[in-house]
Amino acid sequence: MIPWIIVIVALVLIDQVSKLMVSNLMEYGQCIPLIDGVLNLRYELNPGIAMGMLSELPPSMRWVIIVIPLVAIGAMLVYLWKFRPNSIWACLAISMIAAGGIGNLIDRIFYGEKLFFGQVIDFIDFCAFPTVWKYIFNFADACVCVGGAILMLWLICSIISDEKKERAKKKLAKAAEATAETSEATAETSEATEASAEVDPEKDN
Repeated sequence: MIPWIIVIVALVLIDQVSKLMVSNLMEYGQCIPLIDGVLNLRYELNPGIAMGMLSELPPSMRWVIIVIPLVAIGAMLVYLWKFRPNSIWACLAISMIAAGGIGNLIDRIFYGEKLFFGQVIDFIDFCAFPTVWKYIFNFADACVCVGGAILMLWLICSIISDEKKERAKKKLAKAAEATAETSEATAETSEATEASAEVDPEKDN
């Protein structure tokens, strides 16, 4: 568990440092091309959740985008601590999702004029396909997305692996049953042969 806590802390630190650098070194709305026509740095503030969702949420409902992620993060950390999955991929995925959630939660709580009324700092603008992808995101969002993808792949692979194991067990059970039936039939044949051998001497007498 401790190594994964270190991973979570490291990812949160990377997220927060990157946001501090953007907020201190760039003007709001400023765009700096990194790869022309593909990738920009664009300083934006997002009052909602990932990809700008729930950005129009009224102030009275702001608690929703704080409480729900908080509960989800808590559940993931409890799962990681209590069950300690054997798969390194499952642990990595959960750690990345938790770190991303914590990173953006810090923004929502502290990066605003009032506590719990903050906005998430977004700055990664992937602009290669503007008609398909027009969202600006941050390192925390990337952690959540990549972690979610890893978790989905791990679940699919686990289901396939469990299915294969179940089929193998059924085959072994059928083979064992067939062997038992063969052994039983052989034993019955042997008993019949012995009984016949015992009867034959009596006939000779």
